[in-house]
Amino acid sequence: SAAAVAAAEEENKVKLGGSESKVTKLGIGAWSWGDTTYWNDFQWDDRKLKAAKGAFDASIDSGITFFDTAEVYGSRPSSSFLSRFIKERKQTSGDDFEAAVATKYAALPWRLGRQSVVSALRDSLDRLSLSSVELYQLHWPGLWGNEGYIDGLADAVEQGLVKAVGVSNYSEKRLRAAYEQLKKRGVPLASNQVNYSLIYRQPEENGVKSACDELGITLIAYSPLAQGVLTGKYTPDNVPSGPRSRIYTPEFLTKLRPLIDRITELGNGYGKTPTQVVLNWLIAQDNVVPIPGAKNAEQAKEFAGALGWKLSDDEVAELRSLASEVGPVVGFPVEKL
Repeated sequence: SAAAVAAAEEENKVKLGGSESKVTKLGIGAWSWGDTTYWNDFQWDDRKLKAAKGAFDASIDSGITFFDTAEVYGSRPSSSFLSRFIKERKQTSGDDFEAAVATKYAALPWRLGRQSVVSALRDSLDRLSLSSVELYQLHWPGLWGNEGYIDGLADAVEQGLVKAVGVSNYSEKRLRAAYEQLKKRGVPLASNQVNYSLIYRQPEENGVKSACDELGITLIAYSPLAQGVLTGKYTPDNVPSGPRSRIYTPEFLTKLRPLIDRITELGNGYGKTPTQVVLNWLIAQDNVVPIPGAKNAEQAKEFAGALGWKLSDDEVAELRSLASEVGPVVGFPVEKL
C-alpha cells in the first residue's frame, strides 16, 4: 500500500544533526557527473551523460533521494546535470518525489565576508533550478574569513535558502568553533563531510568522529569506497585509471588483498557484494551517512543493497583490525589546516 511504502521510506531516513532536515541513510555523490579533470578518463560524452542519468533514476527507484554536489564539481557543472535529471524525471514519470540536494561553497582566497556565501548559494540555486536546498556546506576551511563564512551559513538559513547547514574537511578544533558560532545564532551545525572509509579512518583518529557524536553532528562520508578500490575490482595487474593510480599502486593493492578477501567472504554469507559490505560497515558506525559516487544505474542499484541489514559488532571490529594492517592512505590535505 502507499502507506506501507511511505513508512518504509521514512524508516530509511535520518536527521542531519540537530536540524529538522531528513535524508536517506545513504546518499549519492555527483562529483563525477560532467567532470573531465579527475574522472571519466578526462572525457565526457553523451554515453556517459546517459549513464549518469541512469544512476540518478536507479537511485530514485531504490529509494535513495539524497544527492551531493558542489559549485566546483565538474568542468561542466555537475549541479546543472543534477537539475536536468530532476526536471526530466518529474516531467516523464510523474513521480511524486523530492530530491534532497546538498551543495557546497568554495572558500576561494578572493571570496571575503558573509555575503559571498549567500551570493554563491544563490548562483548554485540558479544552476540547480531550485528555490532552496536541503544542505549547504563550506567545502573546505578558508585561508581567512572563516567566521564570516559561518555567519553567511546562518544568514542563508534565515533567508530561507537552505534547510540545514554544514561544513566539510573540518578538523575537530574548527568543527567545535563553527558549532559554537552557529549556536549563538540559533542555527544547528548539521554535518561535517569528510573523507572516511574502512582504509581511511582519520576521522576516528583525529577526534572528528567523536566530536560529531558528542555534539550531534552528522558525519557525511565521502570516498566511502576509497574511490572504488574497496569494491575489489582492482588488482596489482589492474590499477585504477587517472590520478588514482598514483595513490593506489600495485604495491598497495597487494597489501589490500587479504582485507578484500575477507570482505568478500563476509558478503557471501549475507548474499551481499564487497561494495555493499564496505558501505554497511560505515553505516554501522552510527551517525554516518556515506555518499558513494555513482556513474551508472548498476552502481546505484548496488549501493542501495547496503541498506536494510547490518554487520555484527564482531564483524565490524574484525574488518577494522584487518584494515589497520594495510597502512595509511593519503587524504585530502586541507583537513589538516
